[in-house]
Amino acid sequence: MRMDAGLDTGPIIQSEEVAIGDADNAQTLHDRLADVGARLILEVLDRYAQGPVKAMPQSDSEACYAAKIAKYEARIDWACEANYIWRQIRAFNPSPGAATRLRETEIKIWQARLASASAGKKGEILQADANGLLVACGTGALWLEQLQKPGGKRLPAGEFLRGFPVVPGEFFVS
Repeated sequence: MRMDAGLDTGPIIQSEEVAIGDADNAQTLHDRLADVGARLILEVLDRYAQGPVKAMPQSDSEACYAAKIAKYEARIDWACEANYIWRQIRAFNPSPGAATRLRETEIKIWQARLASASAGKKGEILQADANGLLVACGTGALWLEQLQKPGGKRLPAGEFLRGFPVVPGEFFVS
């Protein structure tokens, strides 16, 4: 875009839509957007070398301000739908990390997948094994696949459970 007096308000010279896949998180999307941005800059510079480049004004009605992410936004509310929590986990990876509590211990959840079905109370751990921790949400359930306790490393669920045993019937809390 061309710079003007506003914040990200100048006319757009080139853009490209980028799909967000189910395996994406904030880091993978950031990296892909950086690659697309680098390629688009080179394309625009080549066009500039050949003469004036047309820019399209942005629509003010589509503009919004995104405030800095606050840590409290990354707290998992197990009363929410599983799909919402799954997107939250992906959005806050790598920073600040989606967080919850189990037995007074802060746990970061780095990777999860949607479960096909569940029957439990919100935040209830329904299953805990090498496949992950199956946790009931307000609607639906999630398999937690990568977790981290304070001072520890991000670990696949099976390894995490060897150092932090969890039994079905325990509850994560917001």
